[in-house]
This record gives sequence, structure tokens and C-alpha cells, in this order.
Amino acid sequence: MEFVFIIAVVILIIWLITSSRSDSKKTKPRVLGNPSQNIKETRDAAASKHSLSKPSLSRPSSDVTSSIAPITTTKASVSVELHEQATELTTAKQTNPKTHTTAVNKPTPIIESAHSATHSEDDFATFNIFESTEPQNANIKSTRKAQWLDKKKETIIHKRKLRGFIYLGEKMESLRGYDSEPALLNPILPASTPLGHQLGYYTDDSLGYWPSYNRLSRQCRGAYLDWLATDRSAANTPVGFVFLYFYGLERFVIENGQVDKVGDEQFEDIFYEVLRLHKVFISNRSFAGYSANFLEFMYLLKPELFKSKKHILPKTRHSLLFKLRLSEQVVATERVSDELALEWIKNTDQYNLKTAARRCDVEFDSLFKLYYKQKFPEGMQVKVNKTKLNAEYFAASGGIPSVKILLDGLPDPSILKAPIKKLIPIADMVTEELASYSRYLAKTNTSKDDLAALILLPRAIANSQPSPLIEKFKTWAQTIILEHDGVTNVADFWLQTDLPAPKAINKKEGELIYNLASFADIGIAPDLRYHHTKPKLDGKLVLFYPGHGEEFVPSYAFNQVGVALRLGAMVANIDGIVDESESSELEKLIAHDEKLTDTEKRSLKAYLTWRLVTPSGNTGLKNRLNNLGVKEIEFVKRFILSIALADGNVDNKEVKQIEKLYTNLGLNKESVTSDIHQLTTSSHQPALSNQNSSEFSLDETILALHESQTTEAKNMLEQIFISGEDESDYIEVSELTNEVDGLDLAHSQLFEKLCAKAQWGREEVAQMCSELKLMVDGAIETINDWSFDLVDAPVIEDDGDMYIDEEIVEEIREL
Repeated sequence: MEFVFIIAVVILIIWLITSSRSDSKKTKPRVLGNPSQNIKETRDAAASKHSLSKPSLSRPSSDVTSSIAPITTTKASVSVELHEQATELTTAKQTNPKTHTTAVNKPTPIIESAHSATHSEDDFATFNIFESTEPQNANIKSTRKAQWLDKKKETIIHKRKLRGFIYLGEKMESLRGYDSEPALLNPILPASTPLGHQLGYYTDDSLGYWPSYNRLSRQCRGAYLDWLATDRSAANTPVGFVFLYFYGLERFVIENGQVDKVGDEQFEDIFYEVLRLHKVFISNRSFAGYSANFLEFMYLLKPELFKSKKHILPKTRHSLLFKLRLSEQVVATERVSDELALEWIKNTDQYNLKTAARRCDVEFDSLFKLYYKQKFPEGMQVKVNKTKLNAEYFAASGGIPSVKILLDGLPDPSILKAPIKKLIPIADMVTEELASYSRYLAKTNTSKDDLAALILLPRAIANSQPSPLIEKFKTWAQTIILEHDGVTNVADFWLQTDLPAPKAINKKEGELIYNLASFADIGIAPDLRYHHTKPKLDGKLVLFYPGHGEEFVPSYAFNQVGVALRLGAMVANIDGIVDESESSELEKLIAHDEKLTDTEKRSLKAYLTWRLVTPSGNTGLKNRLNNLGVKEIEFVKRFILSIALADGNVDNKEVKQIEKLYTNLGLNKESVTSDIHQLTTSSHQPALSNQNSSEFSLDETILALHESQTTEAKNMLEQIFISGEDESDYIEVSELTNEVDGLDLAHSQLFEKLCAKAQWGREEVAQMCSELKLMVDGAIETINDWSFDLVDAPVIEDDGDMYIDEEIVEEIREL
């Protein structure tokens, strides 16, 4: 009986032990945090569609957002107080974590995070760990629990020597409390033999959306280890490798940022390593955004340690540091400086910077601050609001929950809409002024140092950074105006640009000539915009000062007199010699017209000078006159004679000149005498001006055969003598095909098909790609890279379904 009793007790003890272990294993580690708050599982829930952290880029990422209920845990969470002037951190363990606040006189930032819910086992694995300064070859037994290898340590895994900044071990749960830590290097997992990276790194689908070392294929795992064995700077590095390595750096800082036993040196080493990675892989917008945000997070976590590094923090959208600075300034002054106003318009979700603002960021910044100061000399007033500042850091790693940054007592003015509504008009105005400059820079083989770029800069900022080339041109132009009455050769003008001589003055060259002259406040004739004709490469130009100005709009009188000057110059040039009296009479047409402004008179005088030194081509006129009816021909003849006889003199020499003009225009020269007689004696026409008067106006006294015909006469003149004269000579050079469309035929066709609607199912896109013999992921990445090159933003968002950003499509179309 005793024996039976002993056996029963033993069985009971075994059962109790077994039950205890089983319960222990069933208790899953949980994420630590504030139980009154839900945990956001998102990369950057507040990111706008133009955010650098947007997941539709070429790195494995996700934009899936979900909320999970908080889970209680027996482990303690740690809240850390970050006093702005303090040099030490106070840690407080809490068995039931709640939002930690402090009773201090000034607002105190609080950062809440959670420890890893890992657990260790008693068995062992074997791998090498040694100080990099004194390598050891002997194997060391290490527990399966993960270890962090800092900068000074190295290890050998699968015949590859790896330096620090890595987690090594067999067991380590993510900070979410479930699944394995993505960055953990498990030496037990198989990997391919070392191959190096000369021919590029192997990747496959196992790299995934959120990469994890334990889910990589054998070959991909080997390639990743190959990369870790290098200096981790190769240009051909798959971005998934960079992120996977970055995950470990993120985890160490978030998990140990409030642990006093971890020395500052380790955090400084990680700071500089992330800064290095940011610089090396900055071309990847996604990683550039995440790494910049993380460096900012490290600054907020340890402000005293990184105080001297503040100036080297990369700029980032949705800046945590910006919100803190804005809050502090509003509390202190209730005003916003130009620098913070600029940051605000860049960080808000209520406004998206357009292409010109993103491409020309330096110029946008300068012009925005300039106009902001003009509108708000003392800074925009913003009152302290009631909403408290509560920011979050969203890690790149899928194994790390969002980290709340509670800045206790500070308001959050960044959420206010009224101030943004005041900043948006300024941003829009600046963007519009930079549009032409931006479009030029979007073309291939262009630079901000090009003359064509300099002259497209808004005057407000161009004057603050004068160009030696522009100053040289101004000096030359003033000399031409003073010493040569403004007359110069087109070829000599072009020499001032320091550009190769063109084969002809087409639209592109013509615009450069007009823009350069306008930029220097020099007027030019002919100016196609106002004189309806263009210069020729072997022809002349006439310069005048001051020029037309930015606000110049020619009046009706300007166009009337311009037509008269053209016909007058044709008459004066009939015999190839322009008499001084003829030019003097034509100049009076300008001087005596009181409807003309001073700028219009300067422009028309230069235009007349150009007409008198440039042989007139009558071919176009002759062809157009051949298509006119009898009524229109009679009107043209009367108009010509009215100009030719404006001085009241009718002698045989003048008649001969008019006959030549008739002949050149395809009119019957035999009718000149009778036409003159009819004009001078007609009761329907007003008397010619006095012999000593040259006043001339193409209003009712000349234009109207009858008052009701005034508009008809004006339209007829513009149709015959203005429209199409030289504009048709321009060779329109299409720049879209070569300079904007940077896709091959297959990707171009896919892009055009995708633009048909805003959302596509992945199967639909796969079908289109299959027809074009393209891989879905590669095609989307190619198109998004192309889009980034053009407008600094992706055009396709891959979130299971494909979303087409129609605003970005429109911006690309405008290029």
C-alpha cells in the first residue's frame, strides 16, 4: 500500500510539472504599451501621396493599416523622460503600463516603447563571435538567445566574416510579441556558398514585401550574407537587403534607447551608420525617407547626445522634429517664422507640392520665404490650440509596432487648417513662377547653369544671384544701343549666349533670344509676340532700353500703327534706298499718335528701324492677295495709297514707286493713276491730311469705307498683313518623344493603358503585362522609376490593386 501511495505521489508531481511547463509555453509574449491605446500597424499612416515613405516604390514594403486591441502582459514596460536640458534618462518599470507623465514646470517630452518579449532556452548552438581587433579562431558555445553584435565585433557565418550591427542567434521574437525578428541572423538556417557581388546579387520572391531573414530562400540568404560581408555600400545592392539590415538598427535603438547600461557610444555608432546608409542609398526615395525619419527619431530620443548633430539631420517629410519646433515657437511667440512656414507647407497633409516645387526645391524655398516675408513681415500669427502634441514613429520593420512620442503639455498647431490656407496661395504662386524653369530642367542634357535656365528664373531670386554671363550681355547690349542705334546682327547677338550657332532661328532659338533680352530688361525687334514676325539667322535685330517689361500687352492702336509701318517701309524700300524724309515721315506716325504708350512708341520705333534695314518679303502677301475678292482688293489698294500719300505729295517718282509696289503685290500697276485720282476726289473718303502734316490713324478716317465697315476692315488687315507672315516659317520641333518619354515601347503601351482608369485589379494588370511580355513587378517598378525621374513621385501605387495617381499623370502630360 505504501508503494502504491509513493507511485501516486510521483505521478502527481510529474503531472504538476508537466502542466506548469505546458501553460508556460502557451503563454504567448505580448506587445507592451499603453492599454488604453490601440496600436497602429502602419509604416506612415499620416503620409500623403507624395511622401518619401510611400510604399509604392521599388522596395519591399506594405501600406496595410490595421488596429489590434492592446494585450496585457506580465512584463514591465518602460517610459523614458527626455528632458531637453537633462543629461540623464530616468527609467521607471511599471507592471501595469500607463501613460507616464511628470510634474514639471515646463513641458516634458515622453517617449513610450516596448521591450522584446523574447525568451531563452537552455540548449546551445555553435558559432564564432570575436572582437574585430583580436580575431579568435576557436569556436565558442553560445545560447540560442539572440545577441547584438556592436561595431567592434565580428562573426563568421557560412564561411563569411561579418562585422557588427547585426543580431545573431536562433531565437528572438519581434517587438510585436509574435513571429521571429526579421533582422535576426540564424546560423542554423542553410545558405548558399559565397559568390561575391561582381555580377550582381541574387534575389527572388522570398525577399518579399517585408523581408525577413528566416523566410529567405537558401540562395537569397547566401546573397544577403555576401552583401553583409562587404562594406555594405555596393551600388547594385538590392534595396530589400538594405532594409533588412536597417531593421536590426531600428530594433536595437527602439528596444534599448531607454536602457542606461547601453553606452552612448553604441547609439552614436548606429547614428553614423544610418547616416552613411542614407547618403549611399539616397536615390531610393523609400529608404531615404525611412532613414531620415529614424535619424530624427534618434535625436528626439537622446537630444543631449545628438545636440551637436542636429545640423546634419537629413530633411524629411512628416518631420517629427518640425512639429516640436513649431509647437515651441507658437507657445513662445504666437508667430511663425519664414523657415517654419516653409517646413509647414512641406509637411502638411493638406497640400501636395507640385512638380516644379519638388524639382526646383532650392529656388522654391528662396522664393517662398521671400513672398512669405512680404505678406507677413512679422510672421504669421498662430494662437495656441488645445490639441496636445502626440507624434508617432512608424518603423520600416514589420516586426516593430509604432512608437508613441508624447510631448506632454505642448500643443499641436500643425493640425490647424486656417494657417495652411494662408500658405497655400503663396506656394501656388511660387510654383507657377517656377513652371517654365522647371519644364526646361525636365529636358535631357540640361543644367541649372545653362543660360536658357538662368533666364527662366523668376526675377525676384535671379537678381539676388547675378550671373557673369547675364552681366556681360547687359554691357554688350547697352553698347549696341548707344553706339549703333540698337542695330546688330542676329549672329553677333547669338555669340553672347556662348552657345553653338544654330542652323536656323526656330521656335526654341527664338524664345531664347526673347527671354535673354527680356531678362536683361532689353527690348528687341522683331519680337514675334508683338511684331508678328521673327528674326532670321543672317538678318538684323534692333535693341532698345528699357524693354517691354513683364506686364506689356500691345493695344489696338499699337497693332494699327504696326501694320502702317510695315506697308510704309515696303513703299520706302521699293527702289532699295530709304530717304531720310521717308523714314522721318514714318516716325511721325508713331510720335503723333497720342493713343500709344511710351513703351509702345519705343517698341514701334525699333520695329520701324528693323523694317527699314531688312528687305521685306512679299511672297506671302502676294499669295494671300490672289485669294481675295474684288471688294477686298479695292480696300487694300486704298489703304496702300493712303499711306503712300500721307505727306500730301504726288509726283512722278512716287507714282513709279507705287506702281512697283502694285507689281510686287500682284496688282495691276496700270490702275495706280486712276486709283490715286479716285482716292483724292472721292466724296466717300475724308480729305487727305495737309501737306505739312503727317498725322495718321487707322481709325474711322482711314479704315472705314463706311462706319459699319470699321470692324470688317480691321479684321481684313490683320488677316492679310499679320497672320501667318513669318510664324509658318518656324519648324516645330517635338521634344516630347525624346526628352520626356523615357520608356521603351512595351512600357509606354502599358503606361497608356493604365492611364485609362484610376484603379486596376492585379489580375487585369498581369494580363496586360503578359500581352506585352512584361513581368508585373518589374514593369511597375520601371514605370515608377521613370515617373520619379520626371516629377519626383510615383505614378502607380501597388497595394494589391493598382492605383493610378491621376494628378501625377497630368503633371507628366504637361512636360
